[in-house]
Amino acid sequence: MQTQEVIQKRVSANMFDTARKLSEQEIRELVAAATNAPSSFNIQHWRFVAVTDQDAKERLKALAWGQPKVADAAVTFIVLGDLLGYKKLGSIVKTSVDAGIVPAALAEGWVPMAENAYSSNPQLARDEAIRSGAMAAMVLMLAAADRGLVSGPMIGFDPEGVKKEFAISDRYVPVMLLPVGYERDGNWTRKPRLTVDEVLAIGTGKGLE
Repeated sequence: MQTQEVIQKRVSANMFDTARKLSEQEIRELVAAATNAPSSFNIQHWRFVAVTDQDAKERLKALAWGQPKVADAAVTFIVLGDLLGYKKLGSIVKTSVDAGIVPAALAEGWVPMAENAYSSNPQLARDEAIRSGAMAAMVLMLAAADRGLVSGPMIGFDPEGVKKEFAISDRYVPVMLLPVGYERDGNWTRKPRLTVDEVLAIGTGKGLE
């Protein structure tokens, strides 16, 4: 499928075929695609918990105000952002240096720069974790659409309850829940978008509403 077709095809689904499952390999392939998203310093703040067991999905559903798609989808991902991702930057940049992509002198400067930026500013660290997690989730949604699957990103859930129920460390901030699976009848088609003129200002922000 061509990129533009995938973008136009994707919808936020609520109706999933409960009879059709995804294999662990298929889930891993979706996450592998998501890891191609960009992130600050290439820290790769995203983490994923793939909830596939029906009992676990029901427990997650209870923490998402009973929304059926959480339990109906083949898998519901808990998308997380790593608040302390910068602590792994030393080993991350080494892979880029070893691959001959980034000069060692430049890469070495990134580590203290990132640590100083994020360790001294928890709000920035949280913003970056959510930003990166959201970009990875978007790539995962497009990868799902390319494979004939649908997805339904959602923020209607109890983040602290989810962390407690699924043994998620305070190091991570829940970004969204992301049900993914096969579609069943009843989903809306793509809803109209604002026009380019309504969302774009060239040169300055003047005229945006």
